[in-house]
Amino acid sequence: MVEGDCQIQMGRFISFLQELSCFVTRCYEVVMNVVHQLAALYISNKIAPKIIETTGVHFQTMYEHLGELLTVLLTLDEIIDNHITLKDHWTMYKRLLKSVHHNPSKFGIQEEKLKPFEKFLLKLEGQLLDGMIFQACIEQQFDSLNGGVSVSKNSTFAEEFAHSIRSIFANVEARLGEPSEIDQRDKYVGVCGLFVLHFQIFRTVDKKFYKSLLDICKKVPAITLTANIIWFPDNFLIQKIPAAAKLLDRKSLQAIKIYRDTFLQQKAQSLTKDVQSYYVFVSSWMMKMESILSKEQRMDKFAEDLTNRCNVFIQGFLYAYSISTIIKTTMNLYMSMQKPMTKTSVKALCRLVELLKAIEHMFYRRSMVVADSVSHITQHLQHQALNSISVAKKRVISDKKYSEQRLDVLSALVLAENTLNGPSTKQRRLIVSLALSVGTQMKTFKDEELFPLQVVMKKLNLISELRERVQTQCDCCFLYWHRAVFPIYLDDVYENAVDAARLHYMFSALRDCVPAMMHARHLESYEILLDCYDKEIMEILNEHLLDKLCKEIEKDLRLSVHTHLKLDDRNPFKVGMKDLALFFSLNPIRFFNRFIDIRAYVTHYLDKTFYNLTTVALHDWATYSEMRNLATQRYGLVMTEAHLPSQTLEQGLDVLEIMRNIHIFVSRYLYNLNNQIFIERTSNNKHLNTINIRHIANSIRTHGTGIMNTTVNFTYQFLKKKFYIFSQFMYDEHIKSRLIKDIRFFREIKDQNDHKYPFERAEKFNRGIRKLGITPEGQSYLDQFRQLISQIGNAMGYVRMIRSGGLHCSSNAIRFVPDLEDIVNFEELVKEEGLAEETLKAARHLDSVLSDHTRNSAEGTEYFKMLVDVFAPEFRRPKNIHLRNFYIIVPPLTLNFVEHSISCKEKLNKKNKIGAAFTDDGFAMGVAYILKLLDQYQEFDSLHWFQSVREKYLKEIRAVAKQQNVQSTSQDEKLLQTMNLTQKRLEVYLQEFELLYFSLSSARIFFRADKTAAEENQEKKEKEEETKTSNGDLSDSTVSADPVVK
Repeated sequence: MVEGDCQIQMGRFISFLQELSCFVTRCYEVVMNVVHQLAALYISNKIAPKIIETTGVHFQTMYEHLGELLTVLLTLDEIIDNHITLKDHWTMYKRLLKSVHHNPSKFGIQEEKLKPFEKFLLKLEGQLLDGMIFQACIEQQFDSLNGGVSVSKNSTFAEEFAHSIRSIFANVEARLGEPSEIDQRDKYVGVCGLFVLHFQIFRTVDKKFYKSLLDICKKVPAITLTANIIWFPDNFLIQKIPAAAKLLDRKSLQAIKIYRDTFLQQKAQSLTKDVQSYYVFVSSWMMKMESILSKEQRMDKFAEDLTNRCNVFIQGFLYAYSISTIIKTTMNLYMSMQKPMTKTSVKALCRLVELLKAIEHMFYRRSMVVADSVSHITQHLQHQALNSISVAKKRVISDKKYSEQRLDVLSALVLAENTLNGPSTKQRRLIVSLALSVGTQMKTFKDEELFPLQVVMKKLNLISELRERVQTQCDCCFLYWHRAVFPIYLDDVYENAVDAARLHYMFSALRDCVPAMMHARHLESYEILLDCYDKEIMEILNEHLLDKLCKEIEKDLRLSVHTHLKLDDRNPFKVGMKDLALFFSLNPIRFFNRFIDIRAYVTHYLDKTFYNLTTVALHDWATYSEMRNLATQRYGLVMTEAHLPSQTLEQGLDVLEIMRNIHIFVSRYLYNLNNQIFIERTSNNKHLNTINIRHIANSIRTHGTGIMNTTVNFTYQFLKKKFYIFSQFMYDEHIKSRLIKDIRFFREIKDQNDHKYPFERAEKFNRGIRKLGITPEGQSYLDQFRQLISQIGNAMGYVRMIRSGGLHCSSNAIRFVPDLEDIVNFEELVKEEGLAEETLKAARHLDSVLSDHTRNSAEGTEYFKMLVDVFAPEFRRPKNIHLRNFYIIVPPLTLNFVEHSISCKEKLNKKNKIGAAFTDDGFAMGVAYILKLLDQYQEFDSLHWFQSVREKYLKEIRAVAKQQNVQSTSQDEKLLQTMNLTQKRLEVYLQEFELLYFSLSSARIFFRADKTAAEENQEKKEKEEETKTSNGDLSDSTVSADPVVK
């Protein structure tokens, strides 16, 4: 609470305290008036005139009502005494007033108004907050000073008073703690109040009766006055009549306190049994109610039927009273004695709360029939009462002796008759009760007549107020002070999901706290208090039930879908099983101005979770779809489709990811030209990732075809950087000088060497480069240059795969069109039919989509041609003359590549597979691309390099075979083994070179190796001329195959 808030709240509360003060003052006046009236009726002075003859007349009802009024005052004392916060805030408020007193102008208050206000506060404090409300009432001056009614000296009144208290107590004591108890506890509080009032007025104590009052504490150790206010009769009697308490021995007083503790222990043990027995009682009562109210009433057994209904209604009320008493007494005793409750007790008490609300709900559900029956039952009971009274009345009339007393009796009976002939209102029943107090004297009723009449009148009282009484007994507003039990209750409901429907009853009980809160005066608006309460209950519900339920359902769905992973033991015979589906068959629970729909809450949670997780990893869409279907099958939840672009389970790396990290991709993945597949170079996992056309097609389907051009743009940017490094290497003095030397050498010897580039020269170049320096990883400059070319080739391979993926995706999309050659124009068809504008737009849109798909699937963009056209002019410019030496470095490069390739393949059979690989066609792709850019295919072919290699290896293989034939005669084993190994090694090298030759030949086809740059330009010119000469303008029907590459 913010500082200053408590003073503001107290300020708002003052007006209520003033109203309370007025009410208390009025109560004092009523008590005074009632005592005076009763004293005037029972006069001990024989000579003084009597109002009526009161011998044998006992107005017990008056004393009962007086007791009720004293109970109200006593309750107010207890409430304020238990309210520590109120007292603390009051003290702070008084301090605030002192500071206002010192500087009134600062607070904008007139000083003359302050004094009366302070006096008024002192009066409020003295009257209400000092715990003297009841005491001040009984300490009033009952004797009139100006010679009016004498009370304290009136012995007849004192006797009558004591007699009435005893009579009420006798009724109370007999029924207290019994199953038929109705309101005896409340009357007992009144009896204690009356006893103290009697002592205060007459200053006499009946010790025997005092002891009987205290003995009740062994039956009833504590009484709940209202909500969480519990009252201990022994403390009250000892405190209010200390003189009598001194006469009792300490042991008996101590015994009461000990009994209170044992009562609580016994209650805790017997609670579970009580719950079970009440469960049976209430269930059977509900069945009786259903059957008796469903039966049609037969006219011949109408009276009997009404009696049965009356008994069943009363029985329901009695159960409600007993259950309510157990709950309130137990909970409040634990609270006031500050003892911890066991979980078992909490669960049992919550079960009783449910039973209480079930009784109320039963009355409410059949309220139409109950209301109808109640009016008939009251008439029936009035008829019975009238019969009894008419018998007594005849008896009085038949006795001819006249006396005033007899006349009073007759008048009283006539009054009772007249009053009973009419609706059974509270006032009428009160008048009947008072009239019968007068009418039952002089033995007008026989004993066997009087008792049934009293029973009928009690039933009439009960039935007439049935709705109000049931509502009062089933009111669970006391739960506001015991909210701590709610989390434990929810945990129990969650654990035992079988009877989840009981949640409705508990929320109905929690709703009972609301009407009382609406009377809150200390806040700006009671809405603030309601919001806090609402928020608190909802937080507890979410934490202890809904969120747990959501997590459990999600976990169950996950484990069910992933059973193949064998995550943990889910055998229901071992780990148990909870049927959580029962929560979803519940009707929405009403709370405040909303409905809590458990099914909707869990469905929303699952929808949200599945959607979010699918967006994070789109390739999991199938798993979540399966989980959705399972949720519908197993729990009946109606799930929402995510409508996200679904991906296949073999998604692989996404095009977007590759595009953003193309520099990493080309270095970490190896290209296979024939299968059009990329394979991961190394991985920490047990498997290597692969990327093929289907993966790329799926990515394009997810992101749209627009991503293809963007990818090519990214590749172009990447190639630009790589070609810069390429140019630097070729420009290096060491490299350039060696290459120029090699070109000169080849020109000199080509005629003698059959125009073939010597193998030895390439080997020499390789060795020479190693002398220039080696990296820490043991790589020469030529190794790094080879890697650079492989990366460029990988990038080109990726572009090729993008194009293939695009075609694959387009052909998948277009496969539903019956004939690609003859596609109907939907726009024209719609126009012919004269359909609406929206339909026309839709048709136009469909046409454009179909034409896009047809075009995409038919041709696909020539990305290789674009990437050649964009770099070739720059490569072939005079300033880049150093690049023209490239063709001569290809032989040593191929030699380097073959050695590297063989070492990679050999590592496949070793335990340590770091650096192992079986394909790397990126190199061939890179060489083919760069030769095309430099227009050096003819120069490279003039070297006849691969023929030279083949000849060299075949020659060596033949030499080894010859030697083997010679040596086989000498029988030298070791030498033969060495020769076999040499021969295998030579064959492996030859095979590797052959494979490289095939790959390079394949790669050259992509770049139209059959044409030189000059021939291509000539072809281009011819095409342009053809276009000009053709008459038809075909510009609309053709689409440029070269989108602009930025």
